[in-house]
Amino acid sequence: MKQENARASDGQKEDCIFCTIANGSTDAEVVYETDETIFFHDISPKASVHVVGITKMHVRSLTEAVEQNIELAAQLLKDITVVADKLGLTEGGYRVVTNVGSNAGQEVQHLHWHILGGERLGPLRCVI
Repeated sequence: MKQENARASDGQKEDCIFCTIANGSTDAEVVYETDETIFFHDISPKASVHVVGITKMHVRSLTEAVEQNIELAAQLLKDITVVADKLGLTEGGYRVVTNVGSNAGQEVQHLHWHILGGERLGPLRCVI
C-alpha cells in the first residue's frame, strides 16, 4: 500500500496502464527511456515500426500538458526525434500522432504519441 501511495504522489495514477509501465510494474518492450519519458513498442502495431512515447508523470492529454507543463510536452517531442533516429526512421520518414479525447480515439487517458514508420505509410484513415 505504501508503494502505491508513493506512485500516486510521484504524479502517477495507480489505475493508469501507462503509469504502471512508467513505474515498471507492467512489462513493456522499452526502446528508450529518460528520467521524464519512456518509449516502448505498441502491443497492437499499425506499421512495421510502431512505438508509443509517454511522459512518466501522469498528464491526461496534449491539451493538459500545454496548459500545465509545456516543458514536459516539449521534452517528449524532443525525445521522439531521438527515438526515430535510434530506430532508423529519420532518413525514410515517419509519422507522429497523438489523439486528444474520445472523439479522436484516445483510449488511454495519458498523454502519448505514436511513432510509426519502417514502411511507406498511406493516408491516415484509422484510429491509432
